[in-house]
Amino acid sequence: MSYTGRCACGDVAVDIAGEPIQTRQCWCRQCQRIAAGGPTHNAIFRAGDVAVDGPLAVDSYRAASGNTLTKWFCPTCGSHIYAQSSARPELKTVRLGILDDPHGLRPQMAIWTDDAPVWALIDPTMERYPQQPPSPVAPNA
Repeated sequence: MSYTGRCACGDVAVDIAGEPIQTRQCWCRQCQRIAAGGPTHNAIFRAGDVAVDGPLAVDSYRAASGNTLTKWFCPTCGSHIYAQSSARPELKTVRLGILDDPHGLRPQMAIWTDDAPVWALIDPTMERYPQQPPSPVAPNA
């Protein structure tokens, strides 16, 4: 399976050749700031499976996990394209909102649920982690 996508203005395109290792909904405070109060919705792919075409801006910060999180986004419209953790540079976490429909992906787990606001609605069928979940393991190529 492969996935394609683009930022809101169309300046950045992605082409992903492979299936996600995991899909997550993240409620950490930084993700809530990025997502205007809600969670981010993400799919984790092997870095080598994700090709990006177009200009990117970059920002890094120390995440609640203690790792450095670097996120790449479109410098024109601000759409987040993907992020990488210093703990797992072999993986790219792609924002589900940039993928073309119908992509069929949905979060399998909710993470950092201790940081979710009291009004958050989290699907009770999803696996939950109050903070950082175990690291995803990429299957051998």
